[in-house]
Amino acid sequence: MGEYLLAGQPSELERLQLQARVWNAFADDLLAPYAEELDGARVLDVGCGALGWLPVLSRHVGPGGKVVGTDVDERLMEAARAEAGDNVTIVEDDLFASRLEPGFDLVHARFQLCPLGRHAEQMAAYAALLRPGGLLVLEDPDPGSWHFNPPAPAAERLIELIVDAFAAAGSDFGVGRQHGALVRRHLGAEPSITARVLALPHGHPYLRLPIQFSTSLRPRLLELVAEAELDRLEKAAESEIADPARWGTTLTLVQTVARAPTV
Repeated sequence: MGEYLLAGQPSELERLQLQARVWNAFADDLLAPYAEELDGARVLDVGCGALGWLPVLSRHVGPGGKVVGTDVDERLMEAARAEAGDNVTIVEDDLFASRLEPGFDLVHARFQLCPLGRHAEQMAAYAALLRPGGLLVLEDPDPGSWHFNPPAPAAERLIELIVDAFAAAGSDFGVGRQHGALVRRHLGAEPSITARVLALPHGHPYLRLPIQFSTSLRPRLLELVAEAELDRLEKAAESEIADPARWGTTLTLVQTVARAPTV
């Protein structure tokens, strides 16, 4: 794949902002063991979108550090700039033909392996951007825990279609499961892997993620199912999620940290 699977959809800005606010809650714990070396560091958030890890990295490197966020969507970059701190710079950059000066102390990529595919090329690009001994942080999903309670047949059918749409486009919505193998193969390092799952109470906006994805991926989903059926599923899923008795669990966020070889 040569492009971001979810690009160009109006709902993507809101989805990415919500995504960042949900998952950034776990970032400080992940980075706590590296706090001393990150102070004053030069770090990179690849595909930062509308927010990404920019506020997290800005805090950790402090006023003496430098955060670079990259994307290829000007609308998303403008949204990121509106929330960026003084030590953050947002630039347009294509990971597969990066013009960035290498030597970053940390490179972070959230949900890049999942929608972009080309895993070997991505891993090679990350390795090239890191300094020897620098940290690579990957975050990708595993859909195995993505469920509703009590079951919501329409919403869970949308989840199945979303996973199938990624596969049909040459990607893998469950690529978080491959982090260990990818890091060992392409970075020659032993990864530290953490998995996060959230319980979402009724009314939490992230419960609507299957519908948000369905909106963003609609042209792709219509290659898998008739439009009338997709409309029916979305309407039924809205009703299911509105049920006050229904709560859910998120997809699993797989977080992997690995240190590049020093030689």
